[in-house]
Amino acid sequence: MEYNTILKDLKDRKFKPVYFLQGEEPYFIDEISNYIAKNVLDESERDFNQSVLYGKDIEVQDILNEAKQYPMMADYRVVIVKEAQELSRTIGNLADYFANPTLTTILVICYKYKKLDGKTKVAKDLKKIDYLFTSEKVKDYKIGEWIVSEGKNRGLTVNPKAAMLMSEFLGDDLNKIIKTFEKLLIVLEGETLIDEKAVYNHVGISREYNVFELQKALAKKDVMKSNMIANHFGNNSKNYPMVVTLSFLYGFFVKVLNYHALNGKVPQQEISQKMGVNPYFLKDYAAAAQMYPMGKLAKIIGYLRDADLKAKGVGASNISESELMKELVFKILH
Repeated sequence: MEYNTILKDLKDRKFKPVYFLQGEEPYFIDEISNYIAKNVLDESERDFNQSVLYGKDIEVQDILNEAKQYPMMADYRVVIVKEAQELSRTIGNLADYFANPTLTTILVICYKYKKLDGKTKVAKDLKKIDYLFTSEKVKDYKIGEWIVSEGKNRGLTVNPKAAMLMSEFLGDDLNKIIKTFEKLLIVLEGETLIDEKAVYNHVGISREYNVFELQKALAKKDVMKSNMIANHFGNNSKNYPMVVTLSFLYGFFVKVLNYHALNGKVPQQEISQKMGVNPYFLKDYAAAAQMYPMGKLAKIIGYLRDADLKAKGVGASNISESELMKELVFKILH
């Protein structure tokens, strides 16, 4: 089963008797199960025909008892099992039910952060009868594309730079990204374009003092701006935790190193995919590669690892984050 196909069928009221939702990404599992919970039955039908069970509190037999009941004054009975991964040792005992489900019941199994062993009979059977959905994490280099696409679904146009800012600041937490969209829909008051200005103004990123501006300044070897931002970060460590800044910079310089390794060896159109970055920003890594040869990049990665250890108190308990930040920027630039 594919995510978009499932949602389309649900909206068309084409229901399957079983939805086994598994995988590392909780967002898609929540979206499907929440849609079923809110839309299959009318509010008046839910009291008698909708049950929510929690894996840590039940046994497989409890699921069977609920699923085998018939609806009362409704077309369907909905049984949603949350935290089903807690039943990983016994979930295979549902195999007979999956093979012969109660057709008036819609059984939703939310098996988060895990997958069934694909070699087991239950996994093979679920896949064969098309009851299995695997929720994969969106790859880092595709988060920007996902933001653009999800914004479009909400009537918003997100430009590539804004999508990059959001992805770098919010990470791969899809629920956090969706909450940000909900906030933007309110504060933009009918405006549909999300550009860098909107992100800076409403997502909590300072226009001048943020890790992206520091990254950009270091990439260009802009000494004055790099030091200005580093000083600000060091003097406001509560708002700019050094371990977070180091993580961003480490990711950036590793990608620049990867660009060096790939450039000239694979077609340009394949470099962004292999690096795991949006093609729109490939030119930024290419420009940084001009400023930093591979030997220097290897040293920078070493400086970042060393700074990370010191920031965590390993071998430098008396050095402030402000001093560490200034030292690191100096080493990168010189």
